[in-house]
Amino acid sequence: MASTGMPRDAAVVTSLTLEGILYGFSIFMFLGTIYALTYNRRSDRPSLVVAVLLLILSTAHIVVNIIRAEDGLVKYRDTFLGGPVAFFEDVSQITYLIKNALYVMQTLVADGVVIYRCYIVWQSTRVIILPCMLWCGVAATGFHAIYSCSQASGSIYVAELAQWVMAFLVLTIATNLLSSGLLAYRIWMIECSVSTVRTTKSTLMPILRVLVDSAVLYSAVLFPALICFILSNTGEVVVLNMAMPIMSIAFYMVLIRIAINRNRRFSTTPRTASEIEQGNSRQYHMSPLQFHVSQFTNSDRTSVYETGTKDRPSIRTADSE
Repeated sequence: MASTGMPRDAAVVTSLTLEGILYGFSIFMFLGTIYALTYNRRSDRPSLVVAVLLLILSTAHIVVNIIRAEDGLVKYRDTFLGGPVAFFEDVSQITYLIKNALYVMQTLVADGVVIYRCYIVWQSTRVIILPCMLWCGVAATGFHAIYSCSQASGSIYVAELAQWVMAFLVLTIATNLLSSGLLAYRIWMIECSVSTVRTTKSTLMPILRVLVDSAVLYSAVLFPALICFILSNTGEVVVLNMAMPIMSIAFYMVLIRIAINRNRRFSTTPRTASEIEQGNSRQYHMSPLQFHVSQFTNSDRTSVYETGTKDRPSIRTADSE
């Protein structure tokens, strides 16, 4: 099936430009995530591993896209039959297969993290049975689509290839919306149940809002990609390349919000008198307390103020003859 929309080479250049801009913003978000997760030396190692893994995958993706653009527009511009447009439409190119494999892996990591959060919040394996089945479907359709591309030579919009790609996108959207919805619903239930007995200002609503925002942001990218595939429009190249840094940004948003909420809760947790005293002893080396007490005496009709230093508190006394 012939593609519609902008020429393939123009779509590649546009997508690479937009991906580079979003990738730069994701680097900024990554640095903020690392700072929030390691604040007060209370690092969250699983979240750190996920953040670093997302950065590695998105970095590798943009590097492969740069190499692919250089190959199609410069290296094989005059030697590849059909020119740059035909080069970028060839789904059997190694750079095309690698960049899509990276996209599938990042999708699996992102969806897997949401499912894991559902399990932690619900504390039930029954709740995540359906999301796990959808996650397995995402993995199967994604890697099968890549294998099919490696055995084909032509456009991605061929029916045998497009059906696997569309199935992958549909399952990804369903997994993200279902997992995020279950997670948000559970947090909302917890917030409603404790709102009447809460004694502090701590609340889970900021985390809930960020979860909803990240799910909407992620879905807002996948829906246009699905529509473009259905219409055989080359806009899917732009949207899917933008999806890599957007996935990282969406999850960095959640990680930062969770870390800030945790650090705020830790800093506002009431401490006992013994904990405060231990903290003061580490800071001031337990210097002995000194009380300056004034004693008033009356001797031979002469008033004298005697000032002394004692290690325990005392009261003012008047001695009379």
